[in-house]
Amino acid sequence: MLINIKTSGSPQILIFPIEQGEHFAERIARVAERAGIDPSILDTDFKGNAKEVHVLYTATSSRIYLLGLGKNPRYNNFISIFRSFFYKNKGRLTKSLGIDFTSFEVDKVEAIVNGIVLGNNNLGNLHKTEKDQKADFYIDNPQFEIYVDKKNIETADKLSEIGHQTALTQHFILDLVNQPSNFKTPAMIAHFALKSGQKHGFETKIFDETECKRQGLAALLAVSKGSENPPVFIIMEYKPENAVKKIGLVGKGVSFDTGGISIKSSNGMSYMKSDMGGGAAVIGTMELVAKLKLPIHLIGIVPSTENTVDGNAIKPGFVIDSYAGKTIEVIDTDAEGRLILADGLNYMAKNFEPEIMIDLATLTGNIIAALGYSAAGLFTNNQDLANDLLKAGTETGERLWQMPMFEEFGDAMKSDIADIKNLSSNPVGGAITATKFLEVFTDKHPAWAHLDIAGTAFGDSEYGSMKSATAFGVNLLTRWMRNMVEH
Repeated sequence: MLINIKTSGSPQILIFPIEQGEHFAERIARVAERAGIDPSILDTDFKGNAKEVHVLYTATSSRIYLLGLGKNPRYNNFISIFRSFFYKNKGRLTKSLGIDFTSFEVDKVEAIVNGIVLGNNNLGNLHKTEKDQKADFYIDNPQFEIYVDKKNIETADKLSEIGHQTALTQHFILDLVNQPSNFKTPAMIAHFALKSGQKHGFETKIFDETECKRQGLAALLAVSKGSENPPVFIIMEYKPENAVKKIGLVGKGVSFDTGGISIKSSNGMSYMKSDMGGGAAVIGTMELVAKLKLPIHLIGIVPSTENTVDGNAIKPGFVIDSYAGKTIEVIDTDAEGRLILADGLNYMAKNFEPEIMIDLATLTGNIIAALGYSAAGLFTNNQDLANDLLKAGTETGERLWQMPMFEEFGDAMKSDIADIKNLSSNPVGGAITATKFLEVFTDKHPAWAHLDIAGTAFGDSEYGSMKSATAFGVNLLTRWMRNMVEH
């Protein structure tokens, strides 16, 4: 895909984004003048609601699309509106296409390009035997133009490339998370990470089961005992010479979660292929940071396994070891994500000593009960880190909500027979007690944050009849790092 940033043009199709508010009439008048019609006609037929579309046919055989943005659209609104428009209209759009963006702040160029490129993501491309052969705007390397003020050409061009590269990485992550678990084994996730590193310039090291045993990754190995697909421990590192920060990311990589012996109900279990959403976000962030060449020494770790059931699977009441040397009483085998993260976090803290350490996981249903599907839970005792992450979440629309980290929640994780247990006996505060469990394995890191993305990594959308991936975390973390080095 080629995006040309220009000041004007005469394409066959011209898209006018229209925002509600004080400038609505002025922008409608501009469109009417271009189309050669009475502005009052448009004012009657088009109200500028979010995702509202109105098409005009001109005497020169061109088309003008009015695309409603609603009132006070934010960055993520531009993404979703343009993604929806291009996804729904890709069979009608021609290669000669332009977007008049001269009335908007140039920083939103990144968002609209991101949305346009995401409009090409198609769930049906994964495993359907009959592909859609209809005309498609995205076929054969499409080109389009975005018109901005002359003074904004250079900035718009840079932001357009960032939006483009972000969306391509999100495509990769969407397809990875949406893969069914018979294709997406731990080994396959490792393969994805390895190929991404080879292509985009970061190193990838894979510990197989034998090496995991040698390294002492006992909690990861315990979770994997019920699966015929062996676990892997993925380590990725991007180390540019001009790095100004050293950051470690750890992502939960459970390729499928039955709950183990503490088995889940069948209702919705098919969606447990998404339980590696945190690991996917870490792989995607590694890729995007490398593509954008950010001056960040970035390490990503993804412990990956299946949590399935056979005679070898760990059972409730077992006491297992961990990389940290601490023993864990397994109260519930469906609280497996925190077990593999314990090894990942401790390995990161001891072997890489990052200045900042963040983990992401589809960890608890409790966070969905607290926040629904609109935000991920943010847990940290470092308020500066919290503020920076919250800011990036607001800017990208991948929103976070800070949760408490009170010490009494840690008391609920005490075990009578081991150093710690993996599930609180209290029926409330599950997302917090899970975080307090993880905290034990961070080596008291002063700048650590946990993101519980269970409600945001996978969900309903207009792009499929079932729940599907969102790529949550990639844009958030990359924007956070961009803010860090740009300001």
